[in-house]
Amino acid sequence: MTYKVYGDHRSGNCFKVKLMLHLLGRSYEWVPVDILRGESREAAFLEKNPNGKIPVLELQDGTCLWESNAILNFLAEGSEFLPVDARLRTQVLQWQFFEQYSHEPFIAVARFIKVYLELPDDRLDEYAAKQLDGYHALDVMEQQLLRTSYLVGERYSIADVALYAYTHVAEEGGFSLDRYPAIGAWLQRVESHPRHVGMYD
Repeated sequence: MTYKVYGDHRSGNCFKVKLMLHLLGRSYEWVPVDILRGESREAAFLEKNPNGKIPVLELQDGTCLWESNAILNFLAEGSEFLPVDARLRTQVLQWQFFEQYSHEPFIAVARFIKVYLELPDDRLDEYAAKQLDGYHALDVMEQQLLRTSYLVGERYSIADVALYAYTHVAEEGGFSLDRYPAIGAWLQRVESHPRHVGMYD
C-alpha cells in the first residue's frame, strides 16, 4: 500500500508520520502543504481534514486520517512499535497525551515562533513564557529516561517517535539539552535504528 502524506518537512507533527513510515519500511508520497500561505485552509485540503491542520495520511481508498498521534497508532498496529500488553499500551498513550498537552504546546510552539515566524516583536513575551514549561517537560522525560532506555521500558515504541519529533530540535526553540544526559543518550538510541530518517532527509 502506498500512502499520501500531506505535510511540511519542518513540522515535528508531520515528521512523526514520516519517521514511522520509514521505521516500518512503508512506501508513501509526500505532498507539501505550506501552512504560512494558508494552503491548509483551502477548500480542497479542508475536504481531507476539516480542522485545517497537518499532517494528513490519505489511504488508498481515499480515507483521510489526521492528528499525528492517532496516525502513529494506526500505522504501528500489529508492529513491534505498539505493545500488545494493556499496561504497556496504556503507558504509550500516557506519553502521547503528555506530548500533546505538556510538551508540544511549549517546545513546539517556541520553535514555531523562532523558526517559522523569525521571532517577531509581538511574540517575544509569549516565546519567553514557553521556556519554563518546556523545561519542565524535559525534566519529566529526563527522570523517566534515567530509569529506562526508552519511554516505555526497554523497547522503542511510538511513544518515542511522538516525543523524539520535537525534542531532537528543541534547541531550535531556544532550549538547551546540555543538562539532560539521559535525553541525549535516548536521542542517540533512536537515531541508531537502521531505518531511522532525519527530519530534513
